[in-house]
Amino acid sequence: MITLEMMPLLMFGGLVLFMLVGFPVAFSLMAVGLFFGFISIEMGFFTLSFLQAIPQRIFGSVIANELLLAIPFFTFMGAVLERSRLAEDMLDSMGQLFGRVRGGLGYSVILVSFVLGAITGTVAAQVIAMAMISLPVMMRYGYNMRYTTGVLAASGTIAQIVPPSLVLIILADQLKTPTASADVGSMYLGAWIPALMQISLFMLYTFFLTRIKPAWLPGIPESEITLKGSALWKKALRGIIPTAVLIFLVLGTIMLGIATPTESGAMGAMGAVFLAFMRRQQLGGTAEWWSLIKQAYKNTARITSMVVFILIGATTFSVVFQGVDGGRWVEHLFSDLPGGWMSFMLIVNLFIFFLAFFLDFFEIVFILVPLLAPVAQKILTPVLLASFGGNEQAAATGALIWFGITLSVNIQTSFMHPPFGFALFYLRGVAPKEVKSSDIYWGALPWVGLQMIMTLIVMFSPGLVTALMDKSHAAIPQGQEINFQMESNKPAASSGSGSNELQFSLDGQEPAKTPEPAKKDSNELNFQFEK
Repeated sequence: MITLEMMPLLMFGGLVLFMLVGFPVAFSLMAVGLFFGFISIEMGFFTLSFLQAIPQRIFGSVIANELLLAIPFFTFMGAVLERSRLAEDMLDSMGQLFGRVRGGLGYSVILVSFVLGAITGTVAAQVIAMAMISLPVMMRYGYNMRYTTGVLAASGTIAQIVPPSLVLIILADQLKTPTASADVGSMYLGAWIPALMQISLFMLYTFFLTRIKPAWLPGIPESEITLKGSALWKKALRGIIPTAVLIFLVLGTIMLGIATPTESGAMGAMGAVFLAFMRRQQLGGTAEWWSLIKQAYKNTARITSMVVFILIGATTFSVVFQGVDGGRWVEHLFSDLPGGWMSFMLIVNLFIFFLAFFLDFFEIVFILVPLLAPVAQKILTPVLLASFGGNEQAAATGALIWFGITLSVNIQTSFMHPPFGFALFYLRGVAPKEVKSSDIYWGALPWVGLQMIMTLIVMFSPGLVTALMDKSHAAIPQGQEINFQMESNKPAASSGSGSNELQFSLDGQEPAKTPEPAKKDSNELNFQFEK
């Protein structure tokens, strides 16, 4: 006999079984959700009418969600920039600037990947572009193969946390509870310091290797430095200035409140098309530029369709899971852990770290984050309450953003795990035959360790995430009253004052009424906000 308490665990087990068989994740989620939904109806856990919530949420939270329009815009922008050779020019100029020092090409790859992450937001585009450009050069100058493959794969994953990352947009959409929600602008603000620390950690590791293994990261011979002086700086600026303009179009407009994420994504997409058009001679002419645009449309349609289908499947699974008290099951599972919020963050991040061996970040976010968000808000809000001046609403929002940024840093590892990391697959696909797969896999391990160190830093240092946030966000003014008065020509329905008054109080107590003289034929709605 199946009991209600068994259903959440059975649903997770069924989902794992479907995915182990190799069934597509989107359809696995739909199949498991509907299968256990009909079992729940048969067992009397809820009625058939409950499943009406599935199409309502699909059309209301997925199809009609304007925030999700940012996904095709940013995907299209990244696909265009991937082929516009902007990275090639930037990497060439950076290599000329830093090439003389040991590890100079490594530093260049990390810095250019950081800049590209701020304008593409996609790991696949970044890893492929950087590998095709940098790998032959680093091999020619004798860089250690494991360091080379590791730095290329890891630098590509920086796009996961550098705004305008698709991961941050999707997390902002999924980090919602009945009393608080994350927004894209705050997620971007929260990600900047961890992103800068991430590249600093990568560069520090590179510097450390130059000290203990100098032969692994040689400098470029002086005879190979073809550009010097003003010519070098002009070439560097030709790559940096258009990039800076595009970054402002995408991020500056969001930070300044000029545009929504969807609008900034549209501007970024148009900026990428214009930038590629201006560089069409380097691409081979107008025909090649148009071919680039068409290929970008195809890639965008494929990725966007995949995301939407996974989100529809996750919605189906989530509705049924909540219907069998799955939310309460998850809350009980994590709320009673010894060690409080530290144990919660450690266990959740370890769980996601191991899930990332088998699941893509889209799947992890759509399946787990909606279930964990209410628990995270409840457990993490008290940790931030003092730093937010006692403003519980602002602290709840900050808790969701801190939780989301920690997950986004952790989810980077999903692209780096041997043997299933997608960044390693992308690298294997474009690397020449002389690059061994064992070098790619072994080369990734130190960088996965660095990413886990960064996860621990963000996990136990929430101030890194909340430092740039508005800590008075969502504050409710105390002791203030807002009056809406509606005049009416009709005679008063009741005797006495000749008016009807509705009062709403947010402190859980009935607001005190003070006697007033009769008013002429009016209805007054009195909203009172009290702490």
